[in-house]
Amino acid sequence: MKNLWRLWCKALGEKATKDNHESDMIALIRSMIFLSYLITNIAIVANAIRHWNDVNYDQQVQCGVSTTEE
Repeated sequence: MKNLWRLWCKALGEKATKDNHESDMIALIRSMIFLSYLITNIAIVANAIRHWNDVNYDQQVQCGVSTTEE
């Protein structure tokens, strides 16, 4: 497990400080930021897929332009 954490920290970027505890906290913050981006992108893609072909072709769109003079 420790080896996996070390690899994950290296994947996030270079070591922030020489202090291991502080670097681990920074890696944890970077991981939370990454997860928030990931969850946001999954939600956006899921919404796009859900409404992919969500068009009602039977309903005609009418403009609010009147051609009659009052």
